[in-house]
Amino acid sequence: MRLAGKEITVLGAGIAGLASALALARHGARVTVLEQADAIREVGAGLQISPNGGRVLMALGLADQIKAAAMRAAAVELRDGRDASLVLRLDLAGLRPDQPYYFLHRADLIAILAKAAQAAGVSIALGQKVETVDLSGLRPMLAMQHGAPRWTDLLIGADGLHSVARAALNGVETAFFTGQVAWRALIPAESDAAPVAEVHMGAGRHLVSYPLRNTRLRNIVAVEERKSWAAESWSQRDDPQALRSAFSGFSPRVRGWLDQVQEPHLWGLFRHPVAAFWTKTLPEGAVAILGDAAHPTLPFLAQGASMGLEDAWVLADLLARKPQAQALAAYQAARAPRCARIVAAATGNARAYHLSGLSRSLAHAGLRLGAKIAPALPLQRFDWLYGFDVTASGV
Repeated sequence: MRLAGKEITVLGAGIAGLASALALARHGARVTVLEQADAIREVGAGLQISPNGGRVLMALGLADQIKAAAMRAAAVELRDGRDASLVLRLDLAGLRPDQPYYFLHRADLIAILAKAAQAAGVSIALGQKVETVDLSGLRPMLAMQHGAPRWTDLLIGADGLHSVARAALNGVETAFFTGQVAWRALIPAESDAAPVAEVHMGAGRHLVSYPLRNTRLRNIVAVEERKSWAAESWSQRDDPQALRSAFSGFSPRVRGWLDQVQEPHLWGLFRHPVAAFWTKTLPEGAVAILGDAAHPTLPFLAQGASMGLEDAWVLADLLARKPQAQALAAYQAARAPRCARIVAAATGNARAYHLSGLSRSLAHAGLRLGAKIAPALPLQRFDWLYGFDVTASGV
């Protein structure tokens, strides 16, 4: 085994980091995950795991755990925000049985991945903040906030939007504010809540909601276009009245949900370029980035988690089959074009969801008519996304 005994350090105990650590350990590597938080807490909220990401979880041997923790989605529905009338339904029952689409709490997925990774021999070290990554020596060197520097044979940067590994590869980059902010919140779900992701669309704003944890919770993500800037951080909280005011013109269904929100989180949406450089080979080591560190995306296609899972599988698979330098080059070549396409598609959805006036009326009428004429076509438009299987692609 090419990876047997190889020392690998993963930055970040998020979805991409833990999935890559698990996959690499299954190939025989000695993996340590460094997480800056002092505990793996129940942070974040709901995730949509589409079939392309779900296949990776199944290939990692996590089918039973995922099925127990997740809800299988029945549909995605686009609705007019003003009256909640149906514009378009993507019936996910049209997907093959081997293409499950799940709603899952982020904390549940993190817990599943962490437990499996530790069972495979991965060491997870908490409270380990890396200040900078130095790639000028023989091996990657990590400058720690506390303690002596660390060196590693292979560094995997899964450290998110503000990745120090990405900065070491690409230099300091500037993201720009999109003029959009997003709130997220969890409320109790109706006991009979259907396993459907509802997208309520309005002029300059939209809201997505779906149930979690066997209908015990309802996940809400609401996006508004506005000029006032907000920080790019999931941890800041906002006044729930600001959220209710932004969607005061929406249907009673949406307003009823928002009336229950007690403490929403708010973050600014920034556009980051897909990284130009994902890997670097040193004389005695190497570095690679994946997930949000490589290709941050706006949350309008529900692909952030699935892209990270795809990355993790491809990187580990290539490293197990090819010499390291070849594997890293093949990894970026395989992943960058697909991720760039997904990021662009998510950006396009933001525009489509926020139409107003005549453009909105025409677009909604066109979607309704198209669904009547060719009901299977809307879902088929996502074959390139949902039908892709990195676990069988052999890249």
